[in-house]
Amino acid sequence: MSAAATISTLRAGDEVDGVFACVRKDRLMTRTGSPYLALELRDQTGTVPARAFRDADLLGGRFDRGDLVSVRGRVERFRDQLVVEVADIAAAGDRAEAAPEAFLPVAFRDRDELDGFLEHLAGEVFDPGYAALLEELLADAELRAQWRLAPCSRAGHHAYLGGLLEHTVAVTTLAREAADLHRRLDSDLLLTAAIVHDLGRTAEFTYGAEIGLTDAGRVLGHLVLGQQLLSARPAFTALAADRQLALLHCLLTHHGPSGAPGGRFQSAEAVALYRLNAVDAAVKGVLEHGLEGLRP
Repeated sequence: MSAAATISTLRAGDEVDGVFACVRKDRLMTRTGSPYLALELRDQTGTVPARAFRDADLLGGRFDRGDLVSVRGRVERFRDQLVVEVADIAAAGDRAEAAPEAFLPVAFRDRDELDGFLEHLAGEVFDPGYAALLEELLADAELRAQWRLAPCSRAGHHAYLGGLLEHTVAVTTLAREAADLHRRLDSDLLLTAAIVHDLGRTAEFTYGAEIGLTDAGRVLGHLVLGQQLLSARPAFTALAADRQLALLHCLLTHHGPSGAPGGRFQSAEAVALYRLNAVDAAVKGVLEHGLEGLRP
């Protein structure tokens, strides 16, 4: 397989020599009692089943599920399905590419375009304190890189690289429309809260053969991480206390009032963000996974 070839371009008879993510690894037995490996390999274009019949135990000791693996083999057709018959496989080591985009699903929308939308929406915030906070966040190159990279979840809505940026732009766009329709809403608070509501996702995930959780993501979750990230910013600490609290309340309740002491919303803006976030998450979830997974 050439360096440019991907799983989506594989055809029966193709020779395979490349690096993939191993997302399934099972040791099974043939009808004659011989062990074999049943695998699933993935790159950004899709997945393909693979099998290793020869030296299954020897090969199986060279890698684990979740590793990036170097594979040599041949594509065969079995029961109307393409299968990679593996001749050799091992943890990729030096052959592994560093970019997660090579092995994980990526947003279809252009992330440069989404970045531009995010900057435009931030420019719709006119409160000097909130505007300064957003300017500080968007000027942080490391944070922006993680904002572009992160998903919103590992298996739910926007579960792909760039999903966080796409979701942030969608929720903030809905927030801007809601503020236009309901003029009593604090537009600056709502738009700022929409932009930063999932900021903790930038510190929640790890990237390899699969999307995993950081220690902080597993123990604290993105709500607490988002609060920590905001609270550490000089532009946030420069805000008046009531503006800090209003923004943090929106962030901590964007999945519902249980995130606040007493389990109650304290502002119309928090209610609006909660509902708008749920709209985008639910619609995107249905488009990605179908109506069956929609909770009433």
